[in-house]
Formats: sequence, C-alpha cells, structure tokens
Amino acid sequence: SEGGDNFLRGGTRPPQPMIVAFIDQMRSNGFAVESICRVLREQGCMIAARTYRASRTRTPAARTVSDAHVVDAVRTVVWRTDDDGRRKMTPEGLYGRVKMRAHLHRTTLPGVSYGAVDRAMKMLGHNGIRRSKGVRTTVRSTDGVRAEDLLNRQFSAAEPNRVWVTDFTYCRTWAGWVYVVFIIDVFSRRIVAWHASTSKTVELVTVPLRMALWQRKREGHPVKAAELIHHSDAGSQYTSVTLTERLRLEDIAASIGSVGDAYDNALAESVNGLYKTECIRTTIFHSGPYRTISDVEFATAGWVDWYNNSRLHSSIGQIPPTEFETLHYAGLGPEDQPTLEAAQNLG
Repeated sequence: SEGGDNFLRGGTRPPQPMIVAFIDQMRSNGFAVESICRVLREQGCMIAARTYRASRTRTPAARTVSDAHVVDAVRTVVWRTDDDGRRKMTPEGLYGRVKMRAHLHRTTLPGVSYGAVDRAMKMLGHNGIRRSKGVRTTVRSTDGVRAEDLLNRQFSAAEPNRVWVTDFTYCRTWAGWVYVVFIIDVFSRRIVAWHASTSKTVELVTVPLRMALWQRKREGHPVKAAELIHHSDAGSQYTSVTLTERLRLEDIAASIGSVGDAYDNALAESVNGLYKTECIRTTIFHSGPYRTISDVEFATAGWVDWYNNSRLHSSIGQIPPTEFETLHYAGLGPEDQPTLEAAQNLG
C-alpha cells in the first residue's frame, strides 16, 4: 500500500516504535491488527498481534523517553518558525553531531550523550553541513618583498594580540566578484576584523588591519609594540610596499607563507572555508541571491557576529571566541589588565 513506501526496504529490521506506528496507521484505514501483522510477517518483518497490543500498554523504556527529549531539543535548535509561519534553519543547524552535543550540553540538556544526539539527528534526517574543496586565489607578486615564515605552521599563541592570521576569499554576485578578507586572532580564533571590496587592490588588506588595531584599542586591549605577528600567504597584496610599511609603522612583525601551500596559512584558509560553507552557500544569513556587495556585507556581518559570539569552536574547548577571551582576561590580575584610559591614550 502507499502507506508502506520504503517501510520494508533492505537492511535491519525497523525499530518496534516504527512498526507500531505503521500498524496504527493501517488500523486507521480500517484493517485488522491480525491481518496487518500477517502481511508484515510475509514480508519478513516478524511481529505478532499480541506484541503490538502489549506495546500499546507497556510503559516506554527510559531511553525511549530520553531520546524523545533529545529529538525535541535538536529540532528546536535546528529550526525556527519566522513571522510568516515558514520554517527556517538556524545557524546552529550547521552543526554536526559533535558540536550539536556540545551545544545541547551547554544550553538545554547538560550531560547529553553523543549517542543520543546521533540517534536524534538520524531520526530527523539532519546531518549539519560539510565543507567543499576551495579554489586557489593566491597570486604571487614578481616584485614583492617577502618576509620570512615566523610560524612554521604552528598556529598557537599564549594570549590575545600575539599572532594574527589573515587571508581573503571571493564571492560571486550578480554585479561581479566581491572579495572578503578576515583577520583572525590565533589565541581565541576570534575574527577581529573583516572587510569586503569589489577590487583586489592593496586597500583590501590594509583597511581591515586598521580596523583590527582600532577594535582592540577600543576594547581596552591594545596591541603592544613588537609583540604581534601578522601572518599571511604570499599574495601580491600582502607583499606590497604599502602593507609592509604599515606593519613596520605599527611595529608589527610580518610573516608570510609559501605560494600555493594552504598548510602554511591553514587557520585562515579554514576560516575562509567555514565562511563559504556556513554563510555564502546557505540561506541562513541572507535569504535571497547575492546581487551586490551590500548583500555580501549584510550576510557576512551576521555570520561574523554568530561566529565570534555564539559558534562553538573545538580548538578552544567548544566555546565561542569572545567567551574564551573573556575568561582569559578574567584570569589576569588587576596589574595585568590594560585599562581603557591607557588604551585611549595610545597613538
């Protein structure tokens, strides 16, 4: 019958709650329990009428009840209903099983197991989102002066404002290409600045640098002279005289990886991949097509805010970057805390 489409597909025996629900559906269409069970047995799905009737009166198992709560929790996290009554996926719907478990543990279901979340996501047919392979965008300058690679693929830092990594990616709009650059603090994985432009001139990378320095000073944690490393790939924008002089003026050490080797700037490449996967290729942060740079900026602003303040990051213990920095500064003594007045008097 139509109600049994894909019910007896190949594989293991369907779980008993599914069989019981199927029998309930057939009963509502006027079929007798014995007849339904006989047909199921003929198809290789063994169940007796007394088993069905017993399941109707038996108290549900503890795991069945707990799994139902997890299913409801995952459904609530993944989807929301907008003002027009349409269901829309939330940013947390991008999570796979590991991050979904961590999110539920932090919010509504402390102590929830990975297995329960796995079963719930299977039942809901939800798998999060996966990243696709990117396209090479680094174009080496023939006359640029390259700094040494000071990181050697060691993307770690003891505190904020010690190592920043940066890179840009591209987005296609109806009006043409838009290039988006990010600057990430290695310590907390926080995006401290981003900038979008329709051209790949040197201003594409100098503008976010100025923004990042201003933002840190505004927050009361300014960059200290000769302590920060600015790491990038060997693109012509990053080897330009303009950026090199700007870094020297700010007393920031330049660090540049090799051409065509994503591992030399793996952290920034990873953020670019997340951005393309979670923001540009979904409708979570922008519902319609990207017509102009304004659409890209709107979506990027929403994604960066979620990335910094809500998204869980496995490399820092499944917490958001801003929370990680807050915990770091809260652990410092008063004598170690930079004051806002001191920050505002710099430069």
